[in-house]
Amino acid sequence: MTTSLPLPAPLSPGSFEMFEYHPGGALTGVVSRMTGYRESFHGHARQREGASLTIPLVISFGEPFRIGLGRHPTIEDRVGSFAAGLFAGPVVIDSFGQSDCLQIDFTPQGARRFFRFPMHELAGRMADLGDVLGPEGASLRERLANTASWRKRFAIAEHHVAQRIAEPLPSGLRIRAAYERIEGSGGRIAVSRLAEFADCSRKHLNNAFREEIGLSPKSLARIVRFQRTMRVARSTDLGWAEIAAECGYADQAHMAREFQALSDSTPSAWRSSFNLT
Repeated sequence: MTTSLPLPAPLSPGSFEMFEYHPGGALTGVVSRMTGYRESFHGHARQREGASLTIPLVISFGEPFRIGLGRHPTIEDRVGSFAAGLFAGPVVIDSFGQSDCLQIDFTPQGARRFFRFPMHELAGRMADLGDVLGPEGASLRERLANTASWRKRFAIAEHHVAQRIAEPLPSGLRIRAAYERIEGSGGRIAVSRLAEFADCSRKHLNNAFREEIGLSPKSLARIVRFQRTMRVARSTDLGWAEIAAECGYADQAHMAREFQALSDSTPSAWRSSFNLT
């Protein structure tokens, strides 16, 4: 079932359409959501996102976005259909009124099953649809572009993902369990404890995480802790010093530095922006 979602108003009069679908079944734990997005306005809109645990596959039918990792994008940063790996920093997205795309948001572990190559090859970068899926990607884009209904587009995309993940990869059960421990601890578990749990050296653990997830356990834990901090800040009226202690930072200054590094914002500026939306 799709639901219409509001978006921030563009810088000039116009309109957005956004539809969201949450697949289940075989895609549970692989895809967190699918989004259909279409805009029609004159002007320029900018969105800034903090570091996240989402690995998106964007299939575009309209004007390219401009996307900068950790910086403002330039004209050289135009991207159409692409996949992007995990990135421990802010992402700045510019659109210019005619973007139209379907986005599939993979979990870190789901992305490895779908793309079927080492995830460090995608971490901290964007790769063209053809580079990550080959001719199969062009065929998928054509099918989606020739389908007008978002509901049918989601069904096509869901079927495509299910087919690709049907063939199992070599087991990474220990790494998946270690990843779940990072999530369960809110990013507070020590890498040494993870290595003990996985019964391997820290070097082997780092290499295995880069293969399966794209980032080292330490970098992943930073993002998990940052995401938890935002959830806590949204759901409580605690002061920032109390939130820093709750989320495992050494002190409020440590939390502020991480906020700046991962979102290009101070905690107070982020909270003010969140309260306005």
